Order: sequence, then structure tokens, then C-alpha cells
Amino acid sequence: MDRRHFVAAVAHGLALTPLVAALSACGKSGSWPEGMAEIKWDRDTCIRCSMVISDRRFAAEMRGGEKNVVFKFDDIGCAVFWMRDKAKDYPWMTDSATRIWVADVASTGDKWLEARKAQYVGGKTSPMGYNQGARSYAEAGSFDFGEMSSHVLAKGK
Repeated sequence: MDRRHFVAAVAHGLALTPLVAALSACGKSGSWPEGMAEIKWDRDTCIRCSMVISDRRFAAEMRGGEKNVVFKFDDIGCAVFWMRDKAKDYPWMTDSATRIWVADVASTGDKWLEARKAQYVGGKTSPMGYNQGARSYAEAGSFDFGEMSSHVLAKGK
């Protein structure tokens, strides 16, 4: 291959690079459970407090209703308050068919738990200061979803 053909081949390859990068971004990144909408880290904001969702250890998401409405949260505490405050507007939130996911506090946003089945441990520093981290297993001093919700609501904010 002479120099001119080599330069043309390299230029052609470089011209396609942005196209390949753009097309590869079309798919979902990370491992999202079935039915969960992708969270765009550092871009999506919490529906309750409007804070950017960036700490992957505490994010949560809710999906439900006839239109499969999605709400994203930066802290499980925001989800608990949202469910309490918006129950009249979205009665489907208390329905057992409504899906709620929470990040495993030990993960980096790649392990998701069903929030109602998770166990919660205090003493973590979460984005909004509710300080509850989700785990897939019970441990000494952990709470179930109902107990965690009561603690969060009692703390207030």
C-alpha cells in the first residue's frame, strides 16, 4: 500500500470513529433490571429534591401505573417522602405491582435490589442525609423497608 492509499484509509477510519461512538451510545449502559429505566449518572435529577443523581450507592427508581411512569431518586429517603407526599396524585404507588429498585450500597450502581425486599443499614452517608444503605441480606441492626421508611419519616426533611 502506497502512502497516499494509507493516508486515505486512516482518514476514512477516523471519519467513522465519531459515528461508531455515537451508535454505541444508543444502547443502555450498565446492567439494569427488567423494567427499570436507565439512570443517566450526573445528568438525571431526583424528582423530589432536584439534586443530580451521582452517588451510585444510594440511587432509587420507581415505575408503575397505567402509563408505566418512572420516577428517579438520589436517595431512598427521597423516595419514601415522595411516596408519602404524592400518594393522592399517584395512587398506584402503594400498589404491590409498582416496582421500586434501590442500589445495593456495596455496589457502584451495577447491582439493584427490589426496595421492598431489601434490608437497610444506617450509618451510611447518603446524598440527602437519610443515611440508609440497601443490602440484599439482613445483618445485625438492619431494617426492612417498612421500618426504614418509618425511621426516615421520623427524621423528617
